[in-house]
Amino acid sequence: MANQVEGLMGVSVDKIHELVDANTVVGTPMTLPDGSTVIPVSKVSYGFASGGSDLPSKNASGLFGGGAGAGIHITPVAFLTLKDGNVNVLPVVSTPDTLDRLVSMIPTLVEKVEKLIKKKDKTEDADGE
Repeated sequence: MANQVEGLMGVSVDKIHELVDANTVVGTPMTLPDGSTVIPVSKVSYGFASGGSDLPSKNASGLFGGGAGAGIHITPVAFLTLKDGNVNVLPVVSTPDTLDRLVSMIPTLVEKVEKLIKKKDKTEDADGE
């Protein structure tokens, strides 16, 4: 089974390698009509998963069930501009999406819930005495 899972994972890695290379992170320079050059810079995130199972079989060769997958996320982060010997970095400012804002609010929300629970416990203790 291990060799079969490794084979699935190898195919996934090979396919991602075909999609992502150094030119994905630091893009191909583009020359603009005014003579300046712009180079895109991106952040690349990726992940892999694979698994398998030997299934019971009456056949001597056995059965194998497995799968593999990969995901990739490419985010532009900046542009390098070159003009007249000067290099500038122009960051891409992204506004946080709803999920990012929600995740960032979780610690505050947990803290408020804890305070409410403690406050309720104190009130119940005072009423019970």
